[in-house]
Amino acid sequence: MSEILEITQPVIKTDGFILRPVSAADAGALTLHASDKRVAQNTTTIPHPLPEGATEAFISRCQAPDRTEDVWVIDPSVDGSELIGAIALQRMDRDQSEIGYWIAPAFWNSGIASQAVAALIAANPQICRTIFGSVFQDNPASARVLTNCGFDYIGEAESFSVARGATVPTWTYIKALD
Repeated sequence: MSEILEITQPVIKTDGFILRPVSAADAGALTLHASDKRVAQNTTTIPHPLPEGATEAFISRCQAPDRTEDVWVIDPSVDGSELIGAIALQRMDRDQSEIGYWIAPAFWNSGIASQAVAALIAANPQICRTIFGSVFQDNPASARVLTNCGFDYIGEAESFSVARGATVPTWTYIKALD
């Protein structure tokens, strides 16, 4: 029987907030924000409407010792009790990861997403050589987050959006960390 290697996630500090692993106490805020159609439609994986139990299942996946994706919540509180967004790195092969993020609409256009992406890149917790990101073409603000953080545009593709129930055109970006 093979042994499961437990993956630990660091807490990443920035000026104004921390990136910390998801906890069960985040269920209420995650449900509130993920239930917002504006948030869900800008992601590939959040359904809208959010089904009962989806948040709890998400938290369980985030805490699984054998997960392939590390998710951090963006927490501006002093005591680690708030959540205004989330950011994730999905492990890929060849020392690569894919980044994804969302911010609660009340904090859009505040620079928080760019700051969170920059902090995660600087920490490089998965010891990546390359990070990819893709955004829906009707979400140019997310594209600016990536370009603000030094990502280079590499082309167009499509991704399925669960909330939209459709395949949506995307822009793809890459950042080398060597």
